Amino acid sequence: MAQRILLIEDEAGLVMALGDRLRSEGYEVESAGDGVAGLAQATGDSFDLIILDVMLPRMSGFDVCRELRRRGLEVPILMLTARDQVVDKVVGLKLGADDYLTKPFDIMELLARIEALLRRAPSEPAKPATWYQFGPVRVDFRRAEVTREGRPLTLSAREFQLLHYLIDHRGATISREELLNEVWGYQAMPSTRTVDVHVAWLRQKLEENPKHPQFIHTLRGLGYKFTG
Repeated sequence: MAQRILLIEDEAGLVMALGDRLRSEGYEVESAGDGVAGLAQATGDSFDLIILDVMLPRMSGFDVCRELRRRGLEVPILMLTARDQVVDKVVGLKLGADDYLTKPFDIMELLARIEALLRRAPSEPAKPATWYQFGPVRVDFRRAEVTREGRPLTLSAREFQLLHYLIDHRGATISREELLNEVWGYQAMPSTRTVDVHVAWLRQKLEENPKHPQFIHTLRGLGYKFTG
């Protein structure tokens, strides 16, 4: 079975060229064009290696790397950057990256580093994260269970799906229309009040002070942002 690589990079030309070369070497390649999408893809699927650019829209590569390690993913991470500064390399490695390569790079060097990382990695691909912790709240995705300070919370199926989507898109501004489409499964409703109601229910269960939420924030005229 071909080893799977996730390329998180916003330069379309590099994604195309690097993707084609990696596929010609026998790898299966998926790509994401920004940090939020890359984080969601990395935690929702299994990969043998992640190539992660530092300078990404919506969420930096440093933040993606930090979040992947925070969620317990051990998949090897090779970081790319256009900045040739020692401090950036140190930051990336301290956050959990396994190797670092500065742009522009030689493709043969990149391939050699990929092979070296894959040799050191377990033979089985890293599994998607099965849980997530924010504040006193722990979410078990596999069991669809949520606890707060160790005590179980009762969430409806829709509330759990909404929370899961917010966590997967942590740090991004998400419109009510996007939530309706992705969580409820349709693009239009007579009112987006349904989203507001479910968010309010989540806050009642998750937030210490629902009137002044710490995790699920309302952005007036734009939607919601999860920062847990």
